[in-house]
Amino acid sequence: MALKSVRYRLLARNLKLTLAYDGHDFAGWQVQPDRVSVQGTLVSAFEHLTGEKTLPQGSGRTDAGVHALAQTASVTIHSPIPAPNLIRALNDVLPRSIRVLAVDEMPPDFHARRSATAKTYRYRIYRGAICPPFLARYVYHHPYPLDESRMIAAASLVEGEHDFTSFAAVDPEKRNAPEKRSTPEKRKNEAPESRNDGHEINNVRTIFSSSWQRQGEELVYTVRGNGFLHHMVRNLVGTFLMVGKGSLSAADVRRILDLRDRSAAAATAPASGLFLVSVEY
Repeated sequence: MALKSVRYRLLARNLKLTLAYDGHDFAGWQVQPDRVSVQGTLVSAFEHLTGEKTLPQGSGRTDAGVHALAQTASVTIHSPIPAPNLIRALNDVLPRSIRVLAVDEMPPDFHARRSATAKTYRYRIYRGAICPPFLARYVYHHPYPLDESRMIAAASLVEGEHDFTSFAAVDPEKRNAPEKRSTPEKRKNEAPESRNDGHEINNVRTIFSSSWQRQGEELVYTVRGNGFLHHMVRNLVGTFLMVGKGSLSAADVRRILDLRDRSAAAATAPASGLFLVSVEY
């Protein structure tokens, strides 16, 4: 029995999954009792294929209704199924709303969240008078007047390292103990989604780029940073919308950021327009 256990430990494989999913029908990434989640659906698929109980760890917890073009997850399995075959097998048993785009063998210390150095999100606002039904679940339809030039000018004001408490959810995600990083450089680049070390929660994040662009009938926000707080992107979008409506000025965006008070910012934008575009390592 001991030899068998050693054999299984030696054969353990740490896999990196690249996933795309339509978040409309899911209660978010994380497993939740009596609700369908992306993580829970993956757990069932792996158990069906390999007989192993796993818990794939995502690069972050996307909310209910949020989509992903290239979410990443790490998972440890013992099954010898080759990666190309595993892609096909997983896609055969997963619902069509989740697709496995790639499976890569990784070193034992790779972790989808802790190893990440940057993420990019995109938020799509459909500006036309009538939203096509085939787009409705992937955009926020806002046909009302907006000064888009004001929103474009204000976007860069959140770039750099800031405390984003004003743009964090009032009910933060479940807080986990901080994980150890392997190098000082990783500690500098990586900002975990949330932490609880017995002290004040660290809401400091670095935004590398923040911009709005008109793309046909859509106004699209793209933001890249070393980490994001719960609801952070949607709260930023909600505040930029108030700038476009004339209710807030560009100076107000900096003021709200400095206040570190969620009640100072605008309402959270709907989940339907948000996509996790990519995760960098």
